[in-house]
Amino acid sequence: MMGSDTVPLFPLGSPLFPGMVLPLHIFEERYRLLVEDLLALPEQAPRRFGVVAIRQGWEIGGGAFGDADPALYDVGCAAVVRAVSGREDGRFDLVTVGTDRFQILKVHRDLSPYLQADVEWLPGSDTDADTRPEAAALGEVVGQLFLRYISQVASLHGTEIELPELPESPRELSYLVAAGALLTAEDRQALLVEDLTAARLAAQSHLLRRELTVLAALRAVPVPLVQLAVPSSQN
Repeated sequence: MMGSDTVPLFPLGSPLFPGMVLPLHIFEERYRLLVEDLLALPEQAPRRFGVVAIRQGWEIGGGAFGDADPALYDVGCAAVVRAVSGREDGRFDLVTVGTDRFQILKVHRDLSPYLQADVEWLPGSDTDADTRPEAAALGEVVGQLFLRYISQVASLHGTEIELPELPESPRELSYLVAAGALLTAEDRQALLVEDLTAARLAAQSHLLRRELTVLAALRAVPVPLVQLAVPSSQN
């Protein structure tokens, strides 16, 4: 997908990646209105919004984003709604899937109770045409490193797990690792920004080796193993 568009924005503490499932529990008024607006679209229209990571700050207080707008990264990922469940109290539970990446051109704070932005859609898998052999080779390395990483984290928690079957596609694998590894928001955002799968996998090879070294040295991990999976999010 290329070109530009205007999409609603949904800020989160960590970026979303193409192909990743993002469950959301919607309880805040402005995001209830966002869901209602999406549901009111014609049946054939895409029910999607842009997920963008917060660089700093939190959403508190009144107004569109509290007393001060948080700083947002300028590259995000569209989330397409796959399932919606409404509650009697007006809340919603969504199941969404990350699709296309975008770059924010301009943020609009006065079009609706929630933020909207003019975005430019970023290149997809077509950019990998000249680097697929390199990506395939790097994918083999990163896949093995990721399985070692999962095993190491499980061992440190005294937990036995069945190692997952990894995607054959290097591109899908790169996004799975980006979403699943216990990386900082800055590291994850840098992986989202990268257009080429080969470059993304090369960066992940470095990051996973770094994390494995840290795990071996500290013999501890900062969060529970369950967070290796993409967590449910709340607005």
